[in-house]
Amino acid sequence: MAKKVAIIATDEFEDVELTSPKEAIEEAGHETEVVGFEAASEIVGKHGTKITVDRGISEAKAEEYDALLIPGGFSPDHLRGDSEQRFGAFAKYFTTNDVPAFAICHGPQILIDTDDLKGRTLTAVLNVRKDLSNAGAQVVDESVVVDNNIVTSRTPDDLDDFNKEIVNQLNG
Repeated sequence: MAKKVAIIATDEFEDVELTSPKEAIEEAGHETEVVGFEAASEIVGKHGTKITVDRGISEAKAEEYDALLIPGGFSPDHLRGDSEQRFGAFAKYFTTNDVPAFAICHGPQILIDTDDLKGRTLTAVLNVRKDLSNAGAQVVDESVVVDNNIVTSRTPDDLDDFNKEIVNQLNG
């Protein structure tokens, strides 16, 4: 059965960390929907990739999705700057209800805002690891880490492993 995956992103996302998993998800027969600040707006990656936001965060309901993807780049930091902290609240649905959440590079920053990382094992790009540790997570340096419903990876170099695990989780 096809699953629906929310991709939360805004400007300055790491292009390949959004496009590569999105492609893998869709090739596996699942649907993706980009959730950003405002529906129908255009967001631009660090390297110029343009993506149209499918749904604004105000209209998005986490329970309508079967999984969450959080690409890295500077996007997670911009999303965390939302004065209403809607993206952290959106992600919290996935962490607290054991719904798959996939985050790569700087993406796990959003997971910090869920306050659900205590005792979880994650990985991320080097300069986010201390923040994850301070949030109570055990941080390891591996290409892909699966802790129950949370799947994390470090950098674009890990995309093959990350994408494979995303598809495994969605198809499993």
